[in-house]
Amino acid sequence: MPTLVNYSGDDEFYSGGSFCSADLGLMLSLGHADVYCPPRKRARISGPFVVEDRSKDPSLEVLPDECLFEILRRLPGGRERGAAACVSKRWLTVLSSVKNSEICRSKSYNNLNDAIMISKDEDLEVECDGYLTRCVEGKKATDVRLAAIAVGTSTRGGLGKLSIRGSNSVRGITNVGLSAIAHGCPSLRVLSLWNVPSIGDEGLLEVARECHSLEKLDLSHCRSISNKGLVAIAENCPSLTSLTIESCPKIGNEGLQAIGRCCTKLQSLTIKDCPLVGDQGVASLLSSGASMLTKVKLHGLNITDFSLAVIGHYGKLITSLNLCSLRNVSQKGFWVMGNAQGLQSLVSLTITLCQGATDVGLEAVGKGCPNLKHMCIRKCCFVSDGGLVAFAKEAGSLDSLILEECNRITQVGILNAVSNCRKLKSLSLVKCMGIKDLALQTSMLSPCESLRSLSIRSCPGFGSSSLAMVGKLCPKLHQLDLSGLCGITDAGLLPLLENCEGLVKVNLSDCLNLTDQVVLSLATRHGETLELLNLDGCRKVTDASLVAIADYCPLLIDLDVSKSAITDSGVAALSRGVQVNLQVLSLSGCSMVSNKSVPSLKKLGENLLGLNLQHCSVSCSSVELLVEDLWRCDILS
Repeated sequence: MPTLVNYSGDDEFYSGGSFCSADLGLMLSLGHADVYCPPRKRARISGPFVVEDRSKDPSLEVLPDECLFEILRRLPGGRERGAAACVSKRWLTVLSSVKNSEICRSKSYNNLNDAIMISKDEDLEVECDGYLTRCVEGKKATDVRLAAIAVGTSTRGGLGKLSIRGSNSVRGITNVGLSAIAHGCPSLRVLSLWNVPSIGDEGLLEVARECHSLEKLDLSHCRSISNKGLVAIAENCPSLTSLTIESCPKIGNEGLQAIGRCCTKLQSLTIKDCPLVGDQGVASLLSSGASMLTKVKLHGLNITDFSLAVIGHYGKLITSLNLCSLRNVSQKGFWVMGNAQGLQSLVSLTITLCQGATDVGLEAVGKGCPNLKHMCIRKCCFVSDGGLVAFAKEAGSLDSLILEECNRITQVGILNAVSNCRKLKSLSLVKCMGIKDLALQTSMLSPCESLRSLSIRSCPGFGSSSLAMVGKLCPKLHQLDLSGLCGITDAGLLPLLENCEGLVKVNLSDCLNLTDQVVLSLATRHGETLELLNLDGCRKVTDASLVAIADYCPLLIDLDVSKSAITDSGVAALSRGVQVNLQVLSLSGCSMVSNKSVPSLKKLGENLLGLNLQHCSVSCSSVELLVEDLWRCDILS
């Protein structure tokens, strides 16, 4: 070995040389060899042998793919198939083309050791329902990786769920990779393809041919998949229960008609931004006599009033309906949908950015959906107080109402709707610019004893007068979210706090005009039940608030006083309090909290799981000490 390492080029080849027994047999079989030997050494064997180029030795690589396919499909188990797949990309490709049904398995072969993979893959998991799942994203999404997954999992029944999100920009996933999954994973139940432009009908056809147990299919931004692929899925996968199609410009009515005709077990349907989908496709899915649809979402489609009429007439099993950005649907569509009396099972309805949603249609929906519990109306500019109140009177089972960016609705409509909903438990108002802070007469309105959660966010016109009126109508609140209401003051919030019993979660973030007086009232009246308090951005809140919290809030779990006037004294008072359950504390942006608070924070940290000290005056060395002592706590600094 030293001679080979220090070889200088002066040695020569001699006819003959030293061999081990194995090499000798090989050389004799070749017939002639010129053997390398160091100088002054006499060859033990001399003769007319020739050393041939090792690259020309007989090899399986010279076999055509057809022969290699026949050899590899006869490998007895997963360990052998995994080892063979590591030989080269060609072997891996051939192995991935072997269908699960084509593998020759010996009955006597012991499969107990078939737990090998081509590589240990951190993304591979076993779900609680017992099948393997895998998510491939970004740069990892290549045909070779899918082939490796297919070969590595084939002896364990193959994948049950595969999600592909994005694709490698250089070697992206194509039909070849998806075909490999289809061949190796015939038991695939869930397939999700997101933004994979190189996968087309050919790959989906292979899935349809091999994966007859497919139950859920999600196609998003797959611009190469057309009706042909979807028809194949419909005809070969009768167990399909969930279908999502988003931004697939080549999929239209023909594919959906096949789904409606063949997939009688379909329960969930989402179609979004598919320009070729119209009334024929949607109607065929819903009007089938065997339709089992319970969840329907239609977003950005070129459908008309006809589709909504079909939904209203045939949607007897639908429990959740989401209609968004349906520009060609008029008031008549919503009116017919409600009056058709077919949505008897509807529990949840969301209407977003639909100009056809008006007061007339909203009232009809309230009448035609007696079991409706959750209603969400977003960006519907033609819904006003009259429609909201009429809907509230008809929807007797309503327990949750969300109004977002409905600018024709005022506090008159809101107060009357709350008064008429006897079972309403949750009310949320977001960015409703039509609300003005007016003092109205509420003596004729009945309190809503059932309301437990009130959220009024980013409604700049909602002030102290409006809040005081709401407080009179909602005496049983447990959750209160008034984030972003810059107009409210102590005078408006105090009556609400006095009328309520047992608040549990309170969010007053960015209520700039609130002071310690509100916090003191909140702590003394609701301290025995309060678990979450958010005062982020309340710049007038001082140490006095932390003193009150320390004295009266023993059950507090989450406290946020970021960007307030809290100092070291307030933190010290909090550490001497009764907060044995405090797990999350945020002091972000409290510039007057310094290193002096470190001992107090250590004391609080016995139970803390999260501590935010960003933009405080606590030094890095002090933070390091806290990190060492509070090893259970995640600290942001």
